[in-house]
Amino acid sequence: MSSRRQFMKTVSASGAGIVAASTMGLMQEASAHPTSQWGGEIYNGPHEMVKNCKILTIMNADGTESMGVVTPKGVIDVRTVAKKLKIAAPITLDQLLQEGNAAAFNKVVAGADKSGVPYLDESKITYGRLFVNPGKIVCVGLNYREHANEIGMAHPRVPPLFNKYNNSLTSHNCILRIPPPEVSYKLDYETELLIVVGKRMRNVPEAETLNYVAGYCTSNDFSSRDLQLETPSVQWMIGKTLDQYAPIGPYFVSADRVGDPNKLQVQTYVNGQIRQNSNTADFIHNTQKMLSYISTYWALEPGDIVFTGTPQGVILGYPKDKQVWLKKGDVVVSVVEKLGELKFTLG
Repeated sequence: MSSRRQFMKTVSASGAGIVAASTMGLMQEASAHPTSQWGGEIYNGPHEMVKNCKILTIMNADGTESMGVVTPKGVIDVRTVAKKLKIAAPITLDQLLQEGNAAAFNKVVAGADKSGVPYLDESKITYGRLFVNPGKIVCVGLNYREHANEIGMAHPRVPPLFNKYNNSLTSHNCILRIPPPEVSYKLDYETELLIVVGKRMRNVPEAETLNYVAGYCTSNDFSSRDLQLETPSVQWMIGKTLDQYAPIGPYFVSADRVGDPNKLQVQTYVNGQIRQNSNTADFIHNTQKMLSYISTYWALEPGDIVFTGTPQGVILGYPKDKQVWLKKGDVVVSVVEKLGELKFTLG
């Protein structure tokens, strides 16, 4: 009887050992090939900022969103070309910025012709979101002299900061679903230059900040003025962070193609009528000052985005008897020089 018990113990122990060894082997095999949050192996090469490019996002038929590169020949479908050429390249703008694998991205662009993958006609593309999961969305308020004047506010001594969340991100040509009027009805546009961070920056002097910028976009800090200014204690974050309250696009343009960000025309059209017409030269705090100031308090990481404030001409700045708030069916077009026209319709 005792020998039988001993035999069972031996078999049980050896079986457990086999299972443990087998499990350990699987774990070691899995850990040898860790995958990134975007799928595929984690990129461990040098972090580089992308240069000389104009990028959009394609909403694919399967519901995924991936990068396209705008060229004179048409739009390069990065996902399809990378797969055809067997290049482990970033396929979204978030991934490109956050991983910094510009080398693989450049190989895809350079190999587009030989890949045999057709260039896409941009007019037939359904646009996706340029950004889906940036680490931070930082916003600067009250940053144009004439805008501060029109609403009767003093020019702030330092950049006033607030934030949006990822739920607010949406695309060019979207239908922006406005809240029911009992939630908010004082809807306003705010066309803005968007700064896209390309390298980690912390405590960076003003003179060096542009070395950390990957590029720029046209954006709109869409706002509910009643929620922002008329709720108890004043709720800027609520008034600016409802779903889809951050349209961005249609393009990300690399910084080298833009040049001086403090000399760009900024315009808004509502149903074809011009409402805002200014220039970033009217910034109270220019691009360098904003980035340096923010980096004093926390690090800005690759892929973080910064809204830079809006010029005069917002509905809030009109006399109260002339404030006609945006409504369902209105078409808003935001324009920033060199960065393209961002269009969305209220629905």
